[in-house]
Amino acid sequence: MRVGYNPNKDKIKEATDFFHQVIIPIYIPDEEGYFKDAFKILHYCLESLFKTVHQKTYITVVNNGSNTDVADYLNGLQKTGKIQEVINATNIGKLNAVLKGLSGHDFTFVTVADSDVLFLKDWQKESYHVFEKFPKTGAVCPTPSSKSLKNYTFNIWFELLFSKSLQFTKVKNPTALKAFSISVGNPDMYSDIHLEKYLTVANGDFKAVLGAGHFLATYRKEVFENMDIKYSNFMLGGDSEAQLLDLPVVKKGMWRLSTEDNFAYHLGNVEEKWMQKTLEEIQPNDFFPNAPITLRKVKSSKIAFLLKYKVFARIITQKKIWYYCLKLKGLSNEEVIKYTQKYE
Repeated sequence: MRVGYNPNKDKIKEATDFFHQVIIPIYIPDEEGYFKDAFKILHYCLESLFKTVHQKTYITVVNNGSNTDVADYLNGLQKTGKIQEVINATNIGKLNAVLKGLSGHDFTFVTVADSDVLFLKDWQKESYHVFEKFPKTGAVCPTPSSKSLKNYTFNIWFELLFSKSLQFTKVKNPTALKAFSISVGNPDMYSDIHLEKYLTVANGDFKAVLGAGHFLATYRKEVFENMDIKYSNFMLGGDSEAQLLDLPVVKKGMWRLSTEDNFAYHLGNVEEKWMQKTLEEIQPNDFFPNAPITLRKVKSSKIAFLLKYKVFARIITQKKIWYYCLKLKGLSNEEVIKYTQKYE
């Protein structure tokens, strides 16, 4: 039996001042073995996030089956207002957790981050600059990589193959690239040439690096609109990240780019002394936008996607053609060999 009238019926949802959502899936089942330092790493992640975000940022954490200590910590942060939303779930996998975080919201920007990210000052501001300077941008990572030039970027190659705006330029922060390789347990990931040059696109003096990583990236909301994928069979990895975070960007005619300099660190699962020191040295955010930047609509079509991603990609990645393209973009014969040897 129902008595009375629900006061929320037919009521329009009040507008929110938030325009940038940060979604962080968290899975820390215990504090042993692989997860021994995970709780401490999570502290670094969230404290750095709180220090560096602007006031229009809506923080969503998805407790993906973590232990009681982690759950209590996250719920406490929500009670104090540091986190706007905590979603408690069983261990449903990273990408399904991201889908839960997206549900029921409509923000101009959505950042998807792993729980082992150390955010640095100005990561939001510099990401917005990339969106502003390159209107076709759909995703921005604040940690560039010289190895991302072939990762879901062939639409950019197609459009700028003979443009001087697409060129190899000097790596702005090689120390950060080296730090990333160490954080993923592969210190030899980059050879000397990768630490010297990466492929960038330029708008005047402003540059961005081709490609965007998965551990931290900011997306235009349109990337997640009308998605085909509603569920992932993978707990982590497989084709889940490609299906949710990569292909939708390209299918909608957008570019995947990274900032020229480094504005975040990947921490991994082992605590190190430099982490606390770096956290303490992060200067508080002094970027206070009142509204999101204006984004132009990006046109797309299935035919254009198939032409650029399927047909053109097969052509340009043939060895002789790929070598020619790398030389066209500024590498010498010797550099091409070094670049591709380590890359492959």
